[in-house]
Amino acid sequence: MPIEYSLDDLVAAARETILANELESCYIRPITFYETGTIGLNPGEARLRTSIIAFPWGAYLGEDGLRNGIRVKIATWARISLQSFPSAKATGPYINSVLANQDVTREGYDEALLLTAEGNVSEGAGENLFLVKTGQVVTPPLSDGCLAGVTRDSVMTLLADDGFPVVEKSIIPDDLFGADELFFTGTAAEVTPIREVDDKPIGQPGPVTRRAQELFGDAVGGKLEQYRGWLEYV
Repeated sequence: MPIEYSLDDLVAAARETILANELESCYIRPITFYETGTIGLNPGEARLRTSIIAFPWGAYLGEDGLRNGIRVKIATWARISLQSFPSAKATGPYINSVLANQDVTREGYDEALLLTAEGNVSEGAGENLFLVKTGQVVTPPLSDGCLAGVTRDSVMTLLADDGFPVVEKSIIPDDLFGADELFFTGTAAEVTPIREVDDKPIGQPGPVTRRAQELFGDAVGGKLEQYRGWLEYV
């Protein structure tokens, strides 16, 4: 999509939106979309629009979830493969996530886990997944269809810099049930512990999850000098 704005333009617009709405804490959602011009499959004649939404938003999966962990279930819907859609934060694949989330939340679970067509664990409906086993931190590789999340990358860096072995490796469902700890990461989810998968207990949030929460909170709060380059000040 031929966006007419540079990255610096978008950052400045996001800052202006936050200031104009006097937001001390908020979620920011930039979105580019095709407007009018055609309803066919070739959007070449359609006008391109860019908007930025900013609004207060608490813990995406609940404050209790951040403290005590959430209950997740493996959805019947598989994650869209990279052969069907590129790994991008785009609105189309969100239908896949919506179906998976609805599939499990109507049964009382907090969030869905999606598998690839081959049976590997990909990610949550809107979050990346991390598994901890005997001190090693594992997250699925991008080749298993998960989004290259900014928070995922940040937490991988934070934990590795803190001395934890962090690897990208395919995960199968059996690995989940034998994990010492599980947690989600995401812009909205931040670092959310998982205490149960498919009614099988994982346990209360463990020390690695708590350390990931602490490091991430300190980094985004500007308390860690070495990561202040990640921040954009408003």
